[in-house]
Formats: sequence, C-alpha cells, structure tokens
Amino acid sequence: MSGRLSPRAAAALAVLVLALAMLPWLAGRYPVYLVMHILILAVFSLGFNLLFGYTGLLSFGQAGFFAVGAYACGKILLFVPNLLLGLAGGVATAGVAALVLGILSVRHTRIYFSMLTLAFGMMIYSVAWKWRDVTGGDDGLVGIPRAPLEIPGLFSIGVSAIEGYYYVVLALALVAIVAMHRLVHSPLGLTLQAIRDSETRAEFAGVPVRKYRLVAFTIAGLYAGLAGALLSPLENTVTPPVAHWSTSAEPVLATLLGGIHSFAGPIVGAVLFFVIRDVIVRFTEYWLLVYGVIVVALVMGFPEGVMSMFKKRRTDRGQTPGV
Repeated sequence: MSGRLSPRAAAALAVLVLALAMLPWLAGRYPVYLVMHILILAVFSLGFNLLFGYTGLLSFGQAGFFAVGAYACGKILLFVPNLLLGLAGGVATAGVAALVLGILSVRHTRIYFSMLTLAFGMMIYSVAWKWRDVTGGDDGLVGIPRAPLEIPGLFSIGVSAIEGYYYVVLALALVAIVAMHRLVHSPLGLTLQAIRDSETRAEFAGVPVRKYRLVAFTIAGLYAGLAGALLSPLENTVTPPVAHWSTSAEPVLATLLGGIHSFAGPIVGAVLFFVIRDVIVRFTEYWLLVYGVIVVALVMGFPEGVMSMFKKRRTDRGQTPGV
C-alpha cells in the first residue's frame, strides 16, 4: 500500500487547494467561516478515524481532548498574545491528556473501551463546568484574541481579520492531512490495521498491541487538540459544551458519512456534515429532526460511506475494460 496518487487525482487535489487558497478573494466572510469549520472538523475526524477506522477502537470521548486543546490555547492567548505559542500549547496539553488517559483506556477493547472513553470525556466536561477559576465555568473563556503569528526577533504576521486567520487554519489543516496520509501508509499505519483485523494474530507476530493502541490514541488526541486549538481564536470564546459527548458525535458522524475505510472519508464527511446542516437550517426550525433523517438515510444507503461509490466505480472500470 504505497498511498501514491494517480496523476488525475494529484491534479484534482492541486486545483482544490488552489481554490481554497483563493476563497477569501472570491467569496464573502460567511463561506470563509464555514470552510474554516469544515477544515477543523476534518482534522478532528482524521484523528478519530485513526482510532476507529485503522485501529478498530471506537472512542466516544474525543471531545474531551478537543476541549483541552481549545481551553489551553485560549488560556495561553489571554496571557501571552502569541498565536504560535497558543496553538502549540493547546496541542501539547491535549497530547499529554490523551497519553495519560490512554494508558488507562487501552487496557480494554470493544464496548468497555468506548464506555471508558465516554466517561473520561464527560469527566473533562464536568471539570470545564466546575473549575471556574481556570475555565470560567458556564461563562467560559471570553475575549480570546486572534493574536499575531510570530516568533520574536524573526517574524510577526497579523491574523486578526478572519481572512488572515483562514490561511492559518488552511495551512495547518493541510499539514495535518498530509502527515496523517503518510502515517497511515507507513509501517505504523499498517501495524495498526493488522491490530484492527486480528489482534490475536498481531500478538502472535510479536506486535506489542497495547503499546501501538496507546500510540494511536495519543495521536488521535493530538489531532483533536489541534482542532480545538484552532477553534478558540476563530470564535474568540470557549465554553463547556465543546467537551460534551454531542461534540464527540460530530467526528463519528462525519467519518460514517464519508467512509471509515477510506482515507478521504472523514474529510468528505466533514464537508457533508456542515453543508447539509447549513442548507436545512435555512428552511426549518426543526432542522435537527430533518438532519437526523438525512444522516440515517445516507448511512443506510451507503454503509461504507459516500466514498464507497467512487471505490466501486474504480473497481467496475478495472473489471470491465473500456467502461
């Protein structure tokens, strides 16, 4: 599994990246804002899918690490207005939290792992509500600045305007996507897939299963932390609901919509998640009901995700020459 792109796919990706780079020049503020949320959810979902799609671990507590990244970044920016420091601090704090809780979680599998991660996630949610001196309680952290992206003495780039911050989100999202693509096609990624397919065979082959699960869990926490850290300067505030289990459901839905066995599945699912919701909200106040029906219909119609359509077409072309 080399993970190399065909020339046609590479050209399509280049056009897409160019279009995203030109978006602030071609569209208004709301489309830019919406795309930023899609990119953040895509990063969040890629980390989740490393656990679920590649390692076989279903986590319901990823919002906890998302919130840790958001709160840590927001807290740093309120004290030290340096975006680079804030983002790095948010990611690092989420990674440490994932490592610590992962040591306790990866001892279990299947439903026990899922319930344990849900419990840890809700524990972080409770801390966000109760630890008012640090998190601001139900008021959250407010007035988080979009501080300059700078390294003192080298450069300083102002990103206070949403268009400027858009390029920060876009650049980091692209880096995160490329890094995950390389990871899942590396020996580490193949080992994780071997654990997913047969834990017993992997153990007999000498693979330290628990160690690799912890690595996957920590990386997923880092991705969730990056997504959360990107959110707080965008919204200029962080509140406890970002740690709620319903936030953990967003990468789950995005991944199921796009496809768990396709690398691009979580990214496509993130686009569908926000576009469908944005369209429905415009027509009815009961959008949650309609949205739920559409999501259920898509998941039932495409059990392996929307990306399975493209896989099937490629397979059909390969089996039927000239078609």
